[in-house]
Formats: sequence, structure tokens, C-alpha cells
Amino acid sequence: MSEKLEAYLEDISHFLSGRAEREEILSEIRSHILEKAEQEYGGVDDASLDKVIAAYGPARRVAEKYLDGSPIVAPAYKRYLARYTALLFAFHSLLTVFAVVFKKNFVLFPFLFMPNLGVGEALMYLPTAFLADLGLVFLVLYFITQSKKDIKLPWPKFAVDLDEVKPPKRAVWNILGFVAMLAVTDFALYLFYKHHTIFFLNLDFTAPRLLLTPEAGRRISLIVIAMLAVGTAGLFAKIFTSSRWVDAVSNTISLALIGLLLRQPIDNAFAVAIPERLLPKIKFGLTFALLFIAVMVALDLIKNLVAIGRKRLARQ
Repeated sequence: MSEKLEAYLEDISHFLSGRAEREEILSEIRSHILEKAEQEYGGVDDASLDKVIAAYGPARRVAEKYLDGSPIVAPAYKRYLARYTALLFAFHSLLTVFAVVFKKNFVLFPFLFMPNLGVGEALMYLPTAFLADLGLVFLVLYFITQSKKDIKLPWPKFAVDLDEVKPPKRAVWNILGFVAMLAVTDFALYLFYKHHTIFFLNLDFTAPRLLLTPEAGRRISLIVIAMLAVGTAGLFAKIFTSSRWVDAVSNTISLALIGLLLRQPIDNAFAVAIPERLLPKIKFGLTFALLFIAVMVALDLIKNLVAIGRKRLARQ
């Protein structure tokens, strides 16, 4: 038997699932190729097999012909994939906020382990948690699909229903929002250029009193200005396109910048005297506020990514 034929069949097998079904399909393809070589070229040898294999087409395309009508996840469950993933990730995000704020571990063996996370670790953990939630839901729906049983799944009413979310449209509000954000960003850049910070205790910019030390004020100001610039650029792009990719990219960059803000040391950042008893409360308030914003941005990112994915699936 030709080594090229066996290698070709092995390539096809990589795209097929189910051992018994896979062997049956490969046997059928082998028979077709051998029969065609015999009929068209008068015999089975390396040269004739090479020609038949070349005409048969790429391994993935051949496998796809046999996979028609055998989806990995049934089309009827596609909405469940988005809904269950959103619900599970919302629960995961809530536990993450509790783990950071209250410094607690959550263990539900073997289904869940939420360690005591720092702020930076939590922001790195959330995208991983989303992928794990998506994979878990996909795996469950895969097994349900492959079982070929009529299983009625519950339909939660409080998860994200993307079918009810209207896609963003270009409107005059995008232009007005862009102009407003551009003005705020320009003003922040002007203040930073003049004073190397945008944080002050008073509004008298001729003799300003700095809220933060020069080094801390410079670092944090640059991060905040970068966040304003991202928002401005996103609104500008949405004047010309309604693509959800604009929001997804903006969300991703914003999450990274929020992570940088959360990693900034607060203890010695103030240029004014802060009573020691107030400092922990200020740190808690700032951390909680930034984490809340991060969770909202993360949920919006997930919504946009799922909408993009569902739109691509609908085109197939």
C-alpha cells in the first residue's frame, strides 16, 4: 500500500471524531481511491495513487464532506452557549471581586477553587476564567449533542440575551461624544504639559496645590490620560463604523490600563497629609471602584466578543 495514501488517510483522520465512524469513513475513502486508480489509470501504483489523491482534494475538505449534518454542537444549542457562558462568567466575576476585596478563598471541590487573589492577579485571572467557563459550557453541550437525545435545558432569564441587544449605530451622539471626550483629553494633556500631573487639591491652576507626589502624579496621570485617549479614539472610530471590534479593542486596552492603575502604590503617593485611619478606607474605596469598573468593562468585552462570534457563525 502506498505510504502517501496512508499518510493522506491519516491527515483526514485528524478532522474526524468517533473511532468507529472514523474507521468506516477512512475505509470508504481508501476503497474509492483504489477503485478510481484502477479504473482511470489501469492499475494501482504510486504514480496513479498520487494523481487520484491530488484530484481528491485537501484532507480537511474531504473530511468536511463527511461531517455535513454532524455538528460538534447542535445549532439549537448555540444560544445556550452564549447564555450559559455569560451566566457562569458573571458568577465567576462576582467571586473574584469578593476574593480580592475580602481576601477570602472559595473552594467547591472539584468544581471551583478561587484563591486569595491580589488586584493584578485578579485582572489576569478573569480572561482565563472566561475561557474556562466557555470551554466547560461547550463541552457539556458537545456531549448533549453527541448523545442525540432530546434534552430540554433550563433557560435562565437573567443572563445576557444578545438577541435583545441592538448593535451600535452611527449617530450624531457618537460625534458629540467624540467632541466632548476630545476636549477632556486635550485639557488633561494641557494640564500635564504645564504641571506634570492632572490631580490637584484646588482649581486655581495659576497656583495649584498638588494632590499626589510628583512621581506618583506623573505615573497615574499618564495612565488616566491614556484611558481618556482610548475612549476618544473609540468614539472617533464609531463615527465611521458600527463594528463591535471597535468596542472589543477599546475594552481590552481599558482593562490593561485599569490593571496598571490598580498596581500603583498608594501608601506614599499623596503630597498632603492623610490621617492614618483614613488611608485604608481610601485604598479600599479606590480598589473597589476600579474593580467594579473593570468587571463592567470585562462584561461588555465578553458581550462584544460573543456577538462577534455569533455573527461569524451565522455567516457560515
